[in-house]
Amino acid sequence: MPTGRLSRGPALTDLIAGQVQLYFVTTPASIDYIRTGKLRALAVTTATRSEALPDIPSVSEFVPGYEASAWWGVGAPKDTPADIVEKLNKEINAALADPKMKARLADLGCTVLAGSPSDFGKLIAEETEKWGKVIRAVNIKLD
Repeated sequence: MPTGRLSRGPALTDLIAGQVQLYFVTTPASIDYIRTGKLRALAVTTATRSEALPDIPSVSEFVPGYEASAWWGVGAPKDTPADIVEKLNKEINAALADPKMKARLADLGCTVLAGSPSDFGKLIAEETEKWGKVIRAVNIKLD
């Protein structure tokens, strides 16, 4: 493992074993441990409470305006033909709309944000701007 990087597997294992006292982990990676009592969730970092864990407060209930969400998306090289991007988008949105898929993702604590490639581009731009402000405000530098 490269110096300065921490992979989720070992960190989550150390948290469960009591070697680490606090860890920010995604809901899908931790929800089964929370439900079985192996982990105690203190809060979620989304803007509102999670439907999958409604008794767990959101950090924003204590720190107004706080929101940090993990998200996943599908990307393609910028010169991918538009018809291929359109087809991929259509099929991915169809899969995300499938009742079984929606139920499974909801059970994992995920919120589905289906949409267009431009919607995804807008999300990426907004997240880049938001975290860029944080990086500049605290003067984070690459080593």
